[in-house]
Amino acid sequence: MIQPLITSEQREQLLANGHAYAAGHGSDPVPVVRLFTPDAHAIWLLVALDPADGDTAYGLCDVGIGMPELAHVKLSDLASIVGPLKKPILRDLYFQPNRSLSAYAQLAQVDGSIPD
Repeated sequence: MIQPLITSEQREQLLANGHAYAAGHGSDPVPVVRLFTPDAHAIWLLVALDPADGDTAYGLCDVGIGMPELAHVKLSDLASIVGPLKKPILRDLYFQPNRSLSAYAQLAQVDGSIPD
């Protein structure tokens, strides 16, 4: 059984953060979910979901080439991606964020990858 990329609780939090950004009240939240490829080095730390389409997420994205960036990505696109060994993107069930998105981004720029 393949797990969904995000839980309903994570979707609610991502949408709440998306509404705050849309209303101009966005802050620097901690990531809500960490997604990764088990057979590659790609990682996505997502903080918000666009309330207009419910599919476009915002966060720190690292496709595994040493150039992490703050960007938008569609969950539907992520759900269709498989790594080199044909494994789908997974949700990190044990992820516990310990810093804000901007702090993760600063560390990622220095290290060339998103820190665990």
